[in-house]
Amino acid sequence: MYIFEEIVGNEQMIHQIQKSILKKHISHAYIIHGEAGSGKKLLANTIAKTLQCQKQQATPCNACSSCLTFDSKNHPDIFYIKAEKNKNSISVEDIRQQLIKNMEIKQYKYPFKIFIIDKADTMTISAQNALLKTLEEPPYYGILFLLANNVDRFLPTILSRCVVIKLKPVATNKIEQYLIEHHFAEKENSSVFAEYAQGSIGKAIEIASSETFYEMRED
Repeated sequence: MYIFEEIVGNEQMIHQIQKSILKKHISHAYIIHGEAGSGKKLLANTIAKTLQCQKQQATPCNACSSCLTFDSKNHPDIFYIKAEKNKNSISVEDIRQQLIKNMEIKQYKYPFKIFIIDKADTMTISAQNALLKTLEEPPYYGILFLLANNVDRFLPTILSRCVVIKLKPVATNKIEQYLIEHHFAEKENSSVFAEYAQGSIGKAIEIASSETFYEMRED
């Protein structure tokens, strides 16, 4: 549903983000990094949905036209950038065609034009250089979210122009509670899945849903 209340862990950081949204102290570019399954996409989507919400509150209202079109995965002012030809890396052409060209056109209806780049740390050097101009001179309506597992892959010039958000591992007891409440696991085996996940709710869900893991554990 993409509301802040559904995000588990990183409470202090979430509070700061919501505070910034209410005060309208929003950056034009963010790098969200953390382990696989740490909730990078969830956080980026939740911030994007909140920024476009017509109620302009600290969390999406889930009732306005912006929230409804977001939930239908058809939002006209939120875009997802991905590798087209080479699935292992985002090329300069991907950035030029999907982002730079699109950024030149003003938003369709809502406050911002938001671009979410998944696996942004797989951008080639030339792709990162192509993105630099947009980061240096962003239009007032443009906001970028770069999602990454490894920030060391970014050029220093990219890092210096973005607000960097690091997602910390979630406490084991919170993961355990989440698995039980969302019916991914029973109370008697939730602790095993939570321990193996090492602070990642995404990994915990994957493990809890895996027959292979269950068979391996039984063996």
